[in-house]
Amino acid sequence: LFPEAFPGILGLSLTGKALAQGLWNLQTIPLREHGLGRHRNVDDTPAGGGAGMVIRPDVLDAALRQAGPGLPVIYMSPRGKPLTQARARALAQGPGVTLICGRFEGIDQRVLDAHGVEEVSIGDYVLTGGEIAAQVLIDATVRLIPRVLGNHDSLAEESFSIGNRGLLEAPQFTKPALWDGREIPPVLLSGNHAAIAAWRAGEAERLTKERRPDLWRAYAETHVDPAKDRQRSGASDQSRNHREQTEEPKR
Repeated sequence: LFPEAFPGILGLSLTGKALAQGLWNLQTIPLREHGLGRHRNVDDTPAGGGAGMVIRPDVLDAALRQAGPGLPVIYMSPRGKPLTQARARALAQGPGVTLICGRFEGIDQRVLDAHGVEEVSIGDYVLTGGEIAAQVLIDATVRLIPRVLGNHDSLAEESFSIGNRGLLEAPQFTKPALWDGREIPPVLLSGNHAAIAAWRAGEAERLTKERRPDLWRAYAETHVDPAKDRQRSGASDQSRNHREQTEEPKR
């Protein structure tokens, strides 16, 4: 309903530069172009009663047909699956996406079913419309396209990234070394790359455990410390041998 909202913030900085260079592209389709009657109405009252208005299926169907087939269709909705870094990565590697920005009380379910629309949420809260949510998804996706970011290596240690093992990112620091009575952790100034990597890994684990128990549980289930695992295995072997030596033979 508000094509003038785009590209918005996406037209600035690195995403804007990449847009101008053609590394990604954006086309908006105004729903009003497919509205009905003299006022180009796109909505009507909800069946069964209730507050607000609902976007009509015939109007949205016409807009989706204009967008054309061949791309996955996503409706930004608070009842959708959460947007994740993995989902953004998959979209960045795909052919593109058609995004529906809802308004009012929602969209007629029939058109969502007819077009096999996937619902995606950016969080457990409600916005006045889907434009901001769509820009969040676009930004999270476009920045993963090769050459969009000046230094693609910076993606490796980000929160939720594969390089960071799905953990939150460790704290970052820069000059001055002393600010407001607060120092940069000495290990970061030591020049010892192994120690720095170990510190960052430890901080990533600490922050994830404190702030995102859900991510920590997933990490803990898939990452086992080999040294600790060997210790546990050795202890189990000793315990089993002790039991075998002390148990009376069965008769």
